[in-house]
Amino acid sequence: MGHKFKNIAIIFQLTFGLLLYFSHPAFAQTSASVLPAKQDKPLVNDTAENTIQGQVTSVSQLSDVKPTDWAFQALQSLIERYGCIAGYSDSTYRGNRALSRYEFAAGVNACLSRVNELLASTTDSLVKKDDLALLQKLQESFAPELATLRGRVDALEVRAATVEKQQFSTTTKLYGNALFSLTAIGGNKKADGSGAPVSRNLIASDFLWLTFDTSFTGKDLLRTRLQASNTPNLSVATGTNMGRLTLDDYDSPNQLTLAKLSYQFKVGDKLSIHIGANDELHEMLDDDVDAVSPLGDHVNGSISLFGQFNPIFAIGGEDVAGGSLTYEFSKAVRLSAAYAAGGNSNNPNSGLFGGTYVGLAELTLRPIDHLTFAFTYTHSYSADDDEANNALDTGTGSINASDPFNGSPTSANSYGVNMAYDVSRKFTLAASAGFTYAHAEGGDNQGANADIVNWSVTAAFPDLGGQGNLGGFMIGLPPKVTSNDVATRVDPNSSLELELFYRYAINDAIAVTPGLIMVTNPEHNSNNDTIYIGTVRTTFSF
Repeated sequence: MGHKFKNIAIIFQLTFGLLLYFSHPAFAQTSASVLPAKQDKPLVNDTAENTIQGQVTSVSQLSDVKPTDWAFQALQSLIERYGCIAGYSDSTYRGNRALSRYEFAAGVNACLSRVNELLASTTDSLVKKDDLALLQKLQESFAPELATLRGRVDALEVRAATVEKQQFSTTTKLYGNALFSLTAIGGNKKADGSGAPVSRNLIASDFLWLTFDTSFTGKDLLRTRLQASNTPNLSVATGTNMGRLTLDDYDSPNQLTLAKLSYQFKVGDKLSIHIGANDELHEMLDDDVDAVSPLGDHVNGSISLFGQFNPIFAIGGEDVAGGSLTYEFSKAVRLSAAYAAGGNSNNPNSGLFGGTYVGLAELTLRPIDHLTFAFTYTHSYSADDDEANNALDTGTGSINASDPFNGSPTSANSYGVNMAYDVSRKFTLAASAGFTYAHAEGGDNQGANADIVNWSVTAAFPDLGGQGNLGGFMIGLPPKVTSNDVATRVDPNSSLELELFYRYAINDAIAVTPGLIMVTNPEHNSNNDTIYIGTVRTTFSF
């Protein structure tokens, strides 16, 4: 059968191999060992990393394909023998990601084009009878596999039709996160000077987020989040905000409340606008914060509130109203500006501009791949000593740092520097520092000034021990008053907060995270005993 038979055999091998590869059960699913992408991400911030690059010539060019992968040999053959597989611009193949019909069409077209080239290159003008007989025999041999493939396609069409029929909205997606935690506290006396012992009861708690993401144009995002929780604020048990857990905010135990309502959209390709009616400043700048905070994921990141990100981003408090503008000059330069009014913004006597507020400007730079800097400036004003309206209360520092003038109206200028460097795919080093200059605008301490500082160093280890896992370590100085014209509101010593945790991904929906927090000299006072907090957090994502 000669040269012609060889070409036909190659063509059949290529075409059938491609179909068999696409029909594998794992091809139509997401990976069972990787946690879902962070669910706080806006839909409007896709980057060039999601674009397709040119044809790869070696399987080694794909950084996420390993010899142990079930389809390694198939990929190697399709790439190196037939040249009809392309990767993404970040040198990944993303073989465990769900395949769109467009991508399937592109892949089949590339390989069929190669088939046509092989047909055109043959020197024989006719297919011999023996060749046809061999092809018919092969077709009969693989008839069961072809029938199975046809059945799978039919089943998928039925399931897709059912989902389309039963979905409650053509534009809304629901994401859920349910957390269950067991927490224990160690130490002697509380850090509030009361002399009362630290509560050592074992605490069982829960936290639930139901997030509805709605897009009307494909380039916008309306986010509505419902929340219920009974995770306690550990400051009640320890006498200090240092060591607080993430996601410990609730009004009434396990009462469903509206936790977030925001809308974001793009104007052109470079300008993003975020409007929040019930929001937080750091979520208005979600991409900026994430770029320099490797442990900032609310659900699957740091176990401590202080370990999430620089307290500069938390100035202004919770449940604020306002908005932000972000202009991306290039992949390397992004400028953001934000404004938010405090928790009293629904009072017509204060509104957006009559009470507590915070304004922010940030420049984010990425001079080289894997290295990011962010320079932040905020100007804030606290109208009174009401806890909901205290702009300097980030929930992480000392009492003096949260309220340096004992209830007087306060203005402040704050400066932050943040850095994150991806040393490798499995190690990220980050650091942050903040400085606040506060000024008393009224009350008994009018005219007084105070300086407040903070810093932290963070190490993150993605995929430690397996895909989807995350190891994290943080050490830092929570916000501390280093000088104050009000002498009684100066922190005499320095606290260090340390955190160590390990998130183990059981599968793509369940993760277990044991962690330990230690606070030395709580409230920046060496007379206070070291506090230890141990917790085990189980996260269900759907």
